[in-house]
Amino acid sequence: MMRAQQIIATHPHVQGNTNDTLIRCVEECYACAQACTACADACVGEAQVSSLVQCIRACMDCADICAMAGAVATRRSGSNEVLIRQALGLCEAACRICAEECERHAGHHAHCRICAEACRACERACRDAGQSIH
Repeated sequence: MMRAQQIIATHPHVQGNTNDTLIRCVEECYACAQACTACADACVGEAQVSSLVQCIRACMDCADICAMAGAVATRRSGSNEVLIRQALGLCEAACRICAEECERHAGHHAHCRICAEACRACERACRDAGQSIH
């Protein structure tokens, strides 16, 4: 579903001239925020939850940062390329940190493997989108 593409294209300041790399990043940010939220919640439900405290923290931080970056990158009124690039850079870093942590647990917890995959995809999308902003 490309709802972000559809709605951003209708923005009066965009007039159909979209940055598809940035829009893909918005979608990856929101998908990653959801995956991280679900992974943190699943970690809380695990029997050995005390061994997952750092993973839970990384997931919660990443979810919040992804949601923030997705929102900032969605806005098309006015311009603030510097802030968008910084938000995407922060999101890229949060995704890298979360992916590394989840990868440590991926062999035992499928939710961590899936979350790490979402984080890596978002990390790449943020890097690409940051380079696409002029």
